[in-house]
Amino acid sequence: MSTHSNTVAGWREWVSLPALGVDWVKAKLDTGARTSAIHAFDLAEFERDGADWVRFSIHPWQRSAADAVEAELPIHDRRSVRSSSGHSQERYVVLMGVRLLGTEVTAEVTLSRRDEMGFRMLIGREALRQGFLVDPRRSYLGGRPDREIRRRNRGR
Repeated sequence: MSTHSNTVAGWREWVSLPALGVDWVKAKLDTGARTSAIHAFDLAEFERDGADWVRFSIHPWQRSAADAVEAELPIHDRRSVRSSSGHSQERYVVLMGVRLLGTEVTAEVTLSRRDEMGFRMLIGREALRQGFLVDPRRSYLGGRPDREIRRRNRGR
């Protein structure tokens, strides 16, 4: 059995998406989900240098359409994903750097409409197995943004 250190994370954490220029997104850490997911809209597939890419926008704040961020990433995969309500849907999968508790990991992230969900981002076990243990009794072990940013997250 190998021994390695894991960082303890809470069931919800503030994460950042450095490549997209997003400093703060509130995320739910979900060991029941294999891949990660982010609320994305205005999805448009296009070709760049012979490869399939997707352009999309995200809203980093809960219950708010403010500060939308547009991004373009290569399409890593397309998968049929079953939602928590049991419906299957084909979704784009992109590789995205996610900074969690000061460590950046590469996550497979499905792009889906999560505006009705409690969190705009979900971090699944493929990303978490890169060095994290989730303690369901704890939250925000990686710290929180300052109060002004947290207020913006609650909506305007």
